[in-house]
Amino acid sequence: MKLQVKLALYNTLTKVAIILFTGLLILLSIEKISYNHIEVRLEDNKEETLRHLSTGEINNFLNRQKEYTDYNILKEEFITITPAKYNPKTSNAIKFSTESRRVDNNIQIYRILSHQFNFNGHSYLLQIGEAIESVEELKSIIKKFTLLVLFIALVLTLISDLVFTKFLLAPFYKIIDRKLIKVNDPMNFDYEKIKTTTQDFEMLDDSISSLMKKISNLFILEKQFIANVSHELLTPISIISSRLENILLHEELSEGSENKMHASLKTLNRLKSIINSLLLISKVENNQFNKADVVMLAGVIKEIHEELEDRIIEKQIKFTNHLKYIYSIQGNRPLMHTLLFNIINNSIKYNNIKGTITISDQLTDDIYSITITDTGAGMDQKQIESAFNRFEKLDTDEKESYGLGLAIVKSITAFHNIKVKIDSVKDQGTSVKLIFNRE
Repeated sequence: MKLQVKLALYNTLTKVAIILFTGLLILLSIEKISYNHIEVRLEDNKEETLRHLSTGEINNFLNRQKEYTDYNILKEEFITITPAKYNPKTSNAIKFSTESRRVDNNIQIYRILSHQFNFNGHSYLLQIGEAIESVEELKSIIKKFTLLVLFIALVLTLISDLVFTKFLLAPFYKIIDRKLIKVNDPMNFDYEKIKTTTQDFEMLDDSISSLMKKISNLFILEKQFIANVSHELLTPISIISSRLENILLHEELSEGSENKMHASLKTLNRLKSIINSLLLISKVENNQFNKADVVMLAGVIKEIHEELEDRIIEKQIKFTNHLKYIYSIQGNRPLMHTLLFNIINNSIKYNNIKGTITISDQLTDDIYSITITDTGAGMDQKQIESAFNRFEKLDTDEKESYGLGLAIVKSITAFHNIKVKIDSVKDQGTSVKLIFNRE
């Protein structure tokens, strides 16, 4: 899960928790607040009633010791005064209760104030009630409104958090994309700072740039070392080879000595081949080749087939060329020849006697690909992952392998912005796919 989503979810959940707590508090308080409001009104009505006991209709009922009952028009309020057992010591105590009463064949629920008082030497029970149906309706409306507000707040919170975190983390994702994901070559690293007002992102940007600078310097030193060592070694190797060849031509040697000389020459040639391969990799990685040639890929493959035809016949390999498209790229022709030569040469080298090599191509949405498939030794997943490492050799009986062929392939494909993929199954064969983007 992305950091942006995590931050948005965290902020949303915390705000939802606060909203829920507030909403529940409101819902739980509605009833208490409503009842308190009704009770205050009932107390005011009680005081008003007691002040008017000696006047009007109420006084007549009290004098006759009869119950006095009065409902308003909508039956929402009532007052009853009922004679009670005389108690000379009455108090100002008030009792509240919620009861249902039948009024005109309808049952109403009332909040009732009960108070006992003395008047003209008699005790009476005063009850004043107010219907709470409207309160219940109000509670229901408030509950629905609270839930609606909660849902709207949740949606707005989530959207606002996503927008804000996207804005906040935009520089971070730019740093990751431009300075890590899209970096294929430390030598072409973009040191331009990403604009941000967040100090942490500035520190991350500076740290990555500083690290890349160190890596670039190490790359330069490594390439210079390989190039210098390779160049310096070629001269003495050539001198030694020439002297050994002269000795073989002009000196009378025993058969054993001649064999040793030939073995030494073979070792020197092997060393020379390794140095030349390393020197080629170094030059490619240092961009010492131009890319001004228009390279016809089908023509290059045809040339390589002719060059390697003797080896193909020797191993009785069935070579099938299924190229359908005449496709060309702008690049370096000798390097493209070396690239395809190494792949096809490996298909021969690691193939079985009477095996097959198939070359096919595909063109889809301006993306052209060539696939070279063989039925040779194949590789397991661990070998595929390390196939492009220098001096990485397959566990086979092949003695002429130096483990640099695919390392050269990797350097040349990177130089030409070509993607290379390997699919292989141990003891079944290998398929190497080159993907050319028209751009």
